[in-house]
Amino acid sequence: MRKAVFPVAGLGTRMLPVSKAVPKEILPIYDRPAIHYTVEEAVKSGFSQMIFVTSRGKEAILNYFDRDVELEEILMSKGKREMADFLRQLSSLAEFVAVRQGVPLGLGHAVLQAKGIVGEEPFAVVLPDDIVLSDPPLLQQMRDLYLRTGKSVVALYRVKKEEIPSFGIADVEIKSDGLAVIHDLVEKPSVEEAPSDLAVIGRYILEPKIFSVLERTSPGRGGEIQLTDALRVLAREGELLGLIFQGTRLDVGNPVGLLRASLEIARKRGIEV
Repeated sequence: MRKAVFPVAGLGTRMLPVSKAVPKEILPIYDRPAIHYTVEEAVKSGFSQMIFVTSRGKEAILNYFDRDVELEEILMSKGKREMADFLRQLSSLAEFVAVRQGVPLGLGHAVLQAKGIVGEEPFAVVLPDDIVLSDPPLLQQMRDLYLRTGKSVVALYRVKKEEIPSFGIADVEIKSDGLAVIHDLVEKPSVEEAPSDLAVIGRYILEPKIFSVLERTSPGRGGEIQLTDALRVLAREGELLGLIFQGTRLDVGNPVGLLRASLEIARKRGIEV
């Protein structure tokens, strides 16, 4: 398992007006763009090929991970060797590949665009709006669970009651500490209708079978192909597990979340804020 898919083609409407000109994935969290943290998590978890599902105007994401020899030379000439080395190492973190999602038709449609590159391998899907701080990395924990069971895995996170209507919520049978069998998923239920307080967040380890399921999935709300609908098929066939993780989840897809994440990460680096 070596490939991780990053759906980054979205319009970033929660970040307007700045996202009109700058991809939200490039907005800084303390001193690094948001996408850096999720790619770093994937690399630490054993993934070596990052597949960005992009759209027009998202070139800056790939540019960040590309070499800029001229900039490196300028930094070296100014005695800033440490930063020059850091920038040089970005391109060697992993292999970076991009595929276009020409029309924004939902998360499931975005994942489907990576089928030709992923092939018949199990793979990860990583949503950069969710930065997760945990040790070991969350993706590594999920990868290990997949390798033990051979079943697709989604990350589950306990949310407050008032937050339930903002998430997809899992109907689960908890088997052991952190491990759950998922029977169904309910998209943004009311508090009264929710089967649990376990929300699905932006980390998935998926069998390549998901592509054929997505191809059969009819468009749902807003005419979009939803990944949740395809996951429900796996759940009903007994092929979907949940990992209830312990750690910190930072939602960086909105301005307040981005600010909070910057403060949290700065503190963890020993910076007084």
